[in-house]
Amino acid sequence: MTNKSVPPSIKETAFDCPHCGAYTTQHWFEMCAEQLDREERTPFIPDEQSRKKVLSDKDIPAEMKAKMQDWFDQWMSGQVFLEKRSQARYLYHEAHNVFLSQCYNCHRFAVWVHDRLLFPPARGGPQANPDLPDHIHRDYEEAQSIVHLSPRGAAALLRLCVQKLCVHLGERGKNLDDDIASLVKKGLNPLVQRSLDVVRVVGNEAVHPGVLDLKDDQDTANTLFTLVNLIVDQMVSHPKTVNAIYEKLPESKKAAIAARDGKTASDKT
Repeated sequence: MTNKSVPPSIKETAFDCPHCGAYTTQHWFEMCAEQLDREERTPFIPDEQSRKKVLSDKDIPAEMKAKMQDWFDQWMSGQVFLEKRSQARYLYHEAHNVFLSQCYNCHRFAVWVHDRLLFPPARGGPQANPDLPDHIHRDYEEAQSIVHLSPRGAAALLRLCVQKLCVHLGERGKNLDDDIASLVKKGLNPLVQRSLDVVRVVGNEAVHPGVLDLKDDQDTANTLFTLVNLIVDQMVSHPKTVNAIYEKLPESKKAAIAARDGKTASDKT
């Protein structure tokens, strides 16, 4: 059974969340607006200094401080959030053509203007393999966020992902051609190496990771998205799955397998 995939749309009540990527229910909100009447007349955005000042105030009860710390954390995360008011002002304006959608899975909000997703930026390319290391996942997500606007920039980031992935898998990270060749010896499908050659990641016309290549286009970026996931699937996800299955075997079975291979059950492979 394949997972359903629906791009974010103002006309849907369930789609792929632009934050977490899960296909799930989305709750819609219409907006109201109130004019600021403070002396500053500009929006108040808490910073670390104001946060420390409030949380260090000895006159504020501990329970209230805990709530205020959560409030500050939400503000300073930069994410959209809602806060219920016990008393609403008498006069407010309906804000038309501005909407929020909230994901049932991750509970984060997306901001829409008319029928366009404004925040978070629309992402392209396939979702990252869940086993992609976090420090590489950030580069992958950034490539997703810019691929429609700058395929060259996305391709440069994805080449960097390939280099970092090679390092994560125990390679030197100095020469992608050598690194990929080494990974092939460790079990990476040779066809992946050939695909990397096609997009000029390795070989005589190699482009240095992180550097823009004027020849890169949308197809190149899409290919690199796929290749990053293929490498992770073959070199990380598949071995992890096999090891998890093996660990479920009774100790007697593991000992028999070890004896067959000429090892003791405690030997490391």
